Amino acid sequence: MESLASSWEFNGLPVHPLVVHVVVVFAPLAGIGGILYAAVPRWRWWLRWPLVACAVIAAAAGIVAVQSGQALETSRNLQTLPELATHSARGRFLRWVLLAFLVPTALAVWQLGGPSPVTSDGRSRAGRTGVLAWAIQLLLVAGAVTVLICVFLTGDSGSRAVWGL
Repeated sequence: MESLASSWEFNGLPVHPLVVHVVVVFAPLAGIGGILYAAVPRWRWWLRWPLVACAVIAAAAGIVAVQSGQALETSRNLQTLPELATHSARGRFLRWVLLAFLVPTALAVWQLGGPSPVTSDGRSRAGRTGVLAWAIQLLLVAGAVTVLICVFLTGDSGSRAVWGL
């Protein structure tokens, strides 16, 4: 673990391209899960914990991706490359978007109800209704769409910087 903390490498490979794949998988899953959670109340019971897990994993991986990316830039003296400036800025922004997305995710999971197989009659568990529920759903969908757009743009700029596509 010492080499991971000091040089941001794992088994001789830079951590950044490894952890970026965690973000690329879990951020879209969290975004799509957030949209489905807001739009399909009957799925909320089984979407609840996968949504939270995906959002937390994506946010944690986003933090590590930014830190390891900055370490990679510094260790390889890449700060002057203009192609990486866009990717770096988008990556830092995505980190904050992923962290911010935890708020509507937590609110939605805590406040919105849906049909539950745990109740004997299959009715909805207690949850907010009305304007507050609508506002939480809107916030969740807006956050999810923002996550999806930002992860696409960040990944696109990174692949263009590395592969020249």
